[in-house]
Amino acid sequence: MNATSPGGASSPGGSSGRIVLLTTSHRVAPGLLSWQAWQALHGADRVLCADGTHPQLPYLREAGIAVEEATPTAQELVDACAGGHTLVVVATGEGEPHLTDGLARLAGSGRVPMPELELLPASYDLPGARLLDLVQVMDRIRAECPWSSRQTHQGLAKYGIEEAYELVEAIEEGDRDELREELGDVLLQVVFHSRIAEEDPDAPFSIDDVAAGIVTKLIYRHPHVFGDETATTPEEVREHWLRTKAVEKRRTSVTEGIPLHQPGLALAAKLASRVRMAGLEVPLPKAEGIGYELLALAVRAEDEGVDPEAALRAAARAYRDAVREVEG
Repeated sequence: MNATSPGGASSPGGSSGRIVLLTTSHRVAPGLLSWQAWQALHGADRVLCADGTHPQLPYLREAGIAVEEATPTAQELVDACAGGHTLVVVATGEGEPHLTDGLARLAGSGRVPMPELELLPASYDLPGARLLDLVQVMDRIRAECPWSSRQTHQGLAKYGIEEAYELVEAIEEGDRDELREELGDVLLQVVFHSRIAEEDPDAPFSIDDVAAGIVTKLIYRHPHVFGDETATTPEEVREHWLRTKAVEKRRTSVTEGIPLHQPGLALAAKLASRVRMAGLEVPLPKAEGIGYELLALAVRAEDEGVDPEAALRAAARAYRDAVREVEG
């Protein structure tokens, strides 16, 4: 992105020079810069950086680039460009607001011959890069926060359940802002538990181990994406998933792996789903009572493609609204 002063104040032939503000991402390993950035650095008359501990400096100097530790004013930068010189400013983590604001004021005055101004991103964040920030923040909180430093897997378990329910509520309410926030809260639980697990003296693991495990699982259970299998419908995908999962887990019953502590309707629907997918004919227990009536309703809902938990929550919300209406 180039910017020159209004009214063509920069003089012909580039005699007013050029200022390049080089920005980098701390989420990308130092030294991994774009080709355009390396060209600008090698072609500059001077390279400046206000931060002598900037993580890029050792790699720039290793590449033969002389970097001056300096904090010039906007006017000093403009003066240094006189005669057609090119200056590269390696921006600090906070950017260079004093320089950019000062250069904007000089350009806006219309009285100063301005050099060509260029903002050059030297490295870009990859998708998911902010997850690195989350890991770093969690590390510091775990080390320095009196509450967080004492938490255990067992102590945090209830929060995982609460956050999952709040996520479901945000989805069902259709609130996009709330959905984004609740996804963050659920993600925090994953990172928090992973950070605690690093301290286990017997079987430690990290967030990288967690991520590696799910990556391996996803690739293995999607042979139609990463292998030679073919799937053209959601039903075929589900068959692949269940088949590979059965081989992976070596289960002897379709009921294995179903968490029995989940809400009752969800548990009944999950059991019915496993029975249906396995092609089994299993009659419902013949007994009387509300529980067995709810079981039959949950099985019927699953057979009709309805989530009984979601259906009951929707009905309960309608009941809540009716209560409020009576309350006035």
